[in-house]
Amino acid sequence: MFAPLTAGMNVADMAWEVKCREEDMKQRALENERRAIDDARRSVDEKAQQLKAISHLSALIAGFAMVVIVEVQIDPSLSPVLLTIFGLTVSIVVGTMLIAMLNCTLMLVAILRYNTVLREVPFGDFWRMRCEEDFKYALRCFNAGVPMFMATLGELGWVTYNSHPNRDVAASIVTCVAGITLLLWWSHTERKWTDFLLGGSNAKLYDPGDSVFPNVEIRGARDTEKDLEEVGEEGEEGGGG
Repeated sequence: MFAPLTAGMNVADMAWEVKCREEDMKQRALENERRAIDDARRSVDEKAQQLKAISHLSALIAGFAMVVIVEVQIDPSLSPVLLTIFGLTVSIVVGTMLIAMLNCTLMLVAILRYNTVLREVPFGDFWRMRCEEDFKYALRCFNAGVPMFMATLGELGWVTYNSHPNRDVAASIVTCVAGITLLLWWSHTERKWTDFLLGGSNAKLYDPGDSVFPNVEIRGARDTEKDLEEVGEEGEEGGGG
């Protein structure tokens, strides 16, 4: 007597479960899409901040060099050789920093045009194909301009104090300070960071072969997944027991 009613209720329950499952799948797909959009936006913002940092600093150094060219007072008795070297180094500073600034600015415009919603191409592939080589080129130009800027500072004392009676002492101090700064740049900053930054997408924050922290255990996403699987298996065993 109640068999048709029971069968109808079972069918209704199955239909409800199917509907709930479809809605759950749609919600998960929507959340995954939102997550993908947020990840793309974070990647674009990360690269934009890197490009802005190099572009702004390059423009600042190039501006300093241009001020030196405009404001420095050249003594007519200055050695032609020193004057030629000074003009060459200042020009190299302006040129290299200008190239770095322009490359970073144009790359910044390019990545800001990337559509984070449609994502016809993944942003990582877009960066590797269109921007990474230019980013490395801009960074090399920036690294080449920094030593030239320090060389300009070392020469500036001899150019500015040429007619002063105590020229040798004052100019030597300026040159020594510039030389020490350049040595620190080459021995630490440039040596430590250039190779890492030029590594591009293949650069690693941690090298397993590095023994700086030999007793520290580095755990990544795979280790976390294994831990979660082990916890799940233990829970199933406990539930079965």
